[in-house]
This record gives sequence, structure tokens and C-alpha cells, in this order.
Amino acid sequence: MTLLGYGEVIRWRRVEKYRDFEILFNTRNNDLCTFRFTAGSKAEGLTCWSETDHDWLYVSKCVLCVEAGVDLNTISDDIEVYRMDTHVYPGHCRMLLERSYSTRTRSNEFHNALCYDGKGNCLLSSKLFLDEKSKQNKNKQVITLERAGPSLPILSGLVFSIDAVFAVRCQCPGILHRWAKRSRQWPPPVVVQKVVSMGSIVTPVGFKGSESKHLEWRICFNMGETELVNNLNSTRAKLCVILKMIVHEVLKPDNKEITSYVLKNVIFWQAESNSPATYQERHLIHWLHDALETLRTAISSTHLPFYIIPERNLLAACGLQDKQQRQWVADITDMMEEGPRVILRLPKIRQAIIFHQEPMLWFSRRRMGIEQLMLEVTNRITQFSENGEWDFPDIILPEIWRRWGVILREVHFRMFMEGCIVNNFNYLFMEGCTVNDFNYLLQRILM
Repeated sequence: MTLLGYGEVIRWRRVEKYRDFEILFNTRNNDLCTFRFTAGSKAEGLTCWSETDHDWLYVSKCVLCVEAGVDLNTISDDIEVYRMDTHVYPGHCRMLLERSYSTRTRSNEFHNALCYDGKGNCLLSSKLFLDEKSKQNKNKQVITLERAGPSLPILSGLVFSIDAVFAVRCQCPGILHRWAKRSRQWPPPVVVQKVVSMGSIVTPVGFKGSESKHLEWRICFNMGETELVNNLNSTRAKLCVILKMIVHEVLKPDNKEITSYVLKNVIFWQAESNSPATYQERHLIHWLHDALETLRTAISSTHLPFYIIPERNLLAACGLQDKQQRQWVADITDMMEEGPRVILRLPKIRQAIIFHQEPMLWFSRRRMGIEQLMLEVTNRITQFSENGEWDFPDIILPEIWRRWGVILREVHFRMFMEGCIVNNFNYLFMEGCTVNDFNYLLQRILM
């Protein structure tokens, strides 16, 4: 797993660099009306650069959603406030306008998303809000893809895809305190309090089975969940990665009936119920068997409680068909009976096992080197450029480009000498080639 890019060193390097990126971007763009955060597996350090989409959260600075009982007098006057109406499916809410801006003009996406429910309440519609954001999300440098839940997916410059989610900050101390006071063996109290202090957000998507889903918002805890994953030990983190591989390579859901988010909640519930001391590398297969059993039960019953709000069923209205349900239960049963050999079903791990150690180690080092350079390039571009132009010369960036090219040429040459089937990359050896010339090979290496 370490050679495949899931070791602790590279994991924490990713976490550190994505955090630096957030700080640089938000400091550099302090005049924007949103904060930008990295979410999902990238923020958790569990995937390589091109392995999955990059999840970016854009959280409004000037709008706040609050739980019933929160004193509005404690909130700055220049913040527009919405009250949570939770008389909908658990884990969701409607946003009732409680207080408009007093010192500034409401931004268009919020103004145009307001509607009335016929009872005198002014509501913020999740559908209208996302429609407004879709209109704004037009950029010649990116390709806009089909909507997926609350996200607006795009393809960006370095041939990687971004899931952009626009959200509103949310104060819901009651929900978080109910979660915090549960009896547990993990996470430790200091982490629990940190998660509570991070609060939550609401994202523009309603419950799939609701008739009023266009008015509903989902209550999310992305920052807190990232903190929880970052407090998983090495064995638990690798278990999370293996579960995702199993779903992607074996179950292969067509319409996201089972998502990586569901699997993360399986790990959270398992971790909360067991002492961290029992999660040792030699017990990895035991815990994988336990997680598969939980997943099988969840699929069989179409029920898995959300870790922070257990009343919300993550598999409700997920679109799972009876035939598919029976097949997945049978597949997971077969995997559980295979014992340790189950990991041979996963192409990445199987190839790593049968691959000769020396070339595997050689390639692993260069891939991790390229990924670290990629993370550094992203941060330096964010730090030293504005609107596509350099503020002042950066003497480090050309050296990164040079080192990048050297490693890519080494990889290409070895692939050629060992008879691998690759495209013609002779242009990699030409003078004056830019980083864009390396995109295809980069994407393949960093998956």
C-alpha cells in the first residue's frame, strides 16, 4: 500500500500541501465573497493527484444559516441570516430568511433564489441557487460538465476534474453536541471538541425522495469529517482505501448507489466502536472482513445511519434495484469467504504483489516525487500569480519545471526500454517544451 502511494509520509505531505493551498488562496483572494476549501479524499491525503476528482467547497462569507435557539444578536449586522426549518427528512433543512443584509447589497445568486411558500415565509431555494451558480460558472478556460447532486463539475487546465460545491455556513450546536456526548472509543475528546468547533455547512441539494427537494438543503460537516479521517491511524486509513477499491473494481455501481461517502461512514462507525489499539497492520484483513460485513448488512437492509446525524439514512432513495441488491450481497459474501485472497481482486494491489520489487520501488519513488512537485507548483502559482500574470519572478518554479521534465523523461525511457506500450513521447526531449506537453503522461503516472 505504501508503494502504491497510500503510505503515511505521502499522505501527510498531501494534507499539509492542500492546507497550505487553502491558506494561500484565501489570503490572496481576501476580497472575494467566499472562502475556498479542499474537501474529500484530497484533503484527507488518501488519493493521488489524478486518482479522483478534486472537491472544492466555496463557502459564502456574508450568509449564515442558524439552528433554532441561536441568538441573532450575537451575529454581526452585515451577515444575512437564515433560520433552519428541520421539519423535513433528517439531515436536511429549509432555509427561512430571518434577517437581510443591513449594510450591503445581497448578491444575485441569493436574491434570485428567494421564493415564498404561500404561508408568508421567504425561503432560499436550493434549485434556484444552483441555477444561478451555473450561470456564473462560465469560463473559457474550463469545460462545464453535467451537474451531480450539489456540485458543478468542471474540467480544468491541468487535465483534472473539479467538483465545485457552493455552500452556506451553518451554526447547529444542538446537532453537534448530541453527536459529541455519545459514548465512544474513538475519536479522543480533544478531536471531538475540535470537530464541534468547526461547525457545519448546508449545500444546495434536497432529499431525493422529497416532493419539496427543490427547497431543501443538506446539512454537511465536511471540515469536521476531514479532521476525523486525519485522525484515523495508518491501518484505518488503508482500510478506507481498500474499501473504495472494492466498490470501484468489484461492485462497480452505475449510478452512485454506493458512494465513497457511504464507505467513509462505515469506517467511522467501526472506529467509534473499537479501541484504536486493536487496529494494527497485522489485523488489517480482520477489520476488512468486519467492514465488508457492515456494508453487506447496509446493502441488504438499504439502511446505513449517517455518522453525525444517525436519523438520516444514507441509503434512503439511493436507487438501488432488487436485482443489483441481491448481486452485491452475494458478491460481498463471496469476498468475505475468500479471506486474505480478496485483495487479489483489486488490480492495483494484485499488480503490486506480482511486480518485481526493484522496478516497483523505482517507479513509486518517482511518482511520489512528481506528485510532490505538482503540489508545490500549485501552491507557488497561487502565491505568485494573479489573473494569470506573475506578480514577480519566482526563481524556484523554473527549477521545479526542470526537475519535473527530468523525472518524466526517466519514466518514459524506462517504459520504452522495458517494452511497455506507450504513445510517442519524443516531444518530451525537445527544447522549450512546456508543462502542458507533459499532461497525458502526468495524468497516467498520478492515478
